[in-house]
Amino acid sequence: MSDPLSQMLAERDWILADGATGTNLFNMGLSAGEAPELWNTGAPDKIRTLYRGAVEAGSDLFLTNTFGGNASRLKLHDAQGRVRELNRVGAELAREIADASGRRVIVAGSMGPTGDIMEPMGPLTHAAAVEMFHEQAEGLKEGGADVLWIETISAPQEYTAAAEGVRLSGMPWCGTMSFDTAGRTMMGLTSAAMADLVEKLDHKPLAFGANCGVGASDLLRTILGFAAQGTERPVIAKGNAGIPKYVDGHIHYDGTPELMADYAVLARDCGAKIIGGCCGTTPAHLVQMRAALETRPAGPRPTLDAITAALGGFSSASDGTGDTPGPQRERRGRRRG
Repeated sequence: MSDPLSQMLAERDWILADGATGTNLFNMGLSAGEAPELWNTGAPDKIRTLYRGAVEAGSDLFLTNTFGGNASRLKLHDAQGRVRELNRVGAELAREIADASGRRVIVAGSMGPTGDIMEPMGPLTHAAAVEMFHEQAEGLKEGGADVLWIETISAPQEYTAAAEGVRLSGMPWCGTMSFDTAGRTMMGLTSAAMADLVEKLDHKPLAFGANCGVGASDLLRTILGFAAQGTERPVIAKGNAGIPKYVDGHIHYDGTPELMADYAVLARDCGAKIIGGCCGTTPAHLVQMRAALETRPAGPRPTLDAITAALGGFSSASDGTGDTPGPQRERRGRRRG
């Protein structure tokens, strides 16, 4: 238990993670199609502001601005040769903000999907994926990240490759997948299958769970799916702030700070230990989430009806396992932010 996150998990009933990266950077002027990671060196004060916003709102753990910092993603911006630099600087800026906070704050090195399809369905080999994740992991390690944070993965093969790349770096890690297709990931994985996959890895994560997806209700149904497997590994819930809508040419998430406060408490009661927000979640949401977690007593595991009554209906009747629980709502699509 030598790493800071393991220590915090052992001492705390819950840990508040951060909110969105993309949403908050777009609010600072990031353009659609622009690589946020380039701001680590090009606009470091804005990245400091991003990190500081989460910490001052009460986050115990926040992610670095390195989600798309692998060679495959950066190649789209002719920056594939800057993987280690951009990840290192992203982590260094985070370390600076965390260390200046006056309290213990975990820096989690964000590592998103490569954007390529793994073989046999696509061209990306296991070895190439491992190499990309390892390269990124080394940059984050050099920059001072406490833990690596694999997120928004949909294919079990890519999750496995990421775990191996992290193992080569010698870093502890956490890993989430996005369940956005009728209770499954885009590549068909269920919550039960993910819980099983995690325990079969050679280098197991400190915690695992779900992020992004469709909305907060759907994500909590997935968290209940993990709990139903009897997992003893800490679970992560990082749901979107409501449902995305196009308003005046921009994507807007309709989840209020009050709704996300309800979500945070329900996530805790569903069994999640690390609780944060994904797309649309701002510092204003995080303030309310922390206040709710600190002041509302723990309750029994919520029913599906309790979840939908508080947060709205599910986007699909099925949770991916063949059951048909809960009311549906119209699906309006998603983007990570």
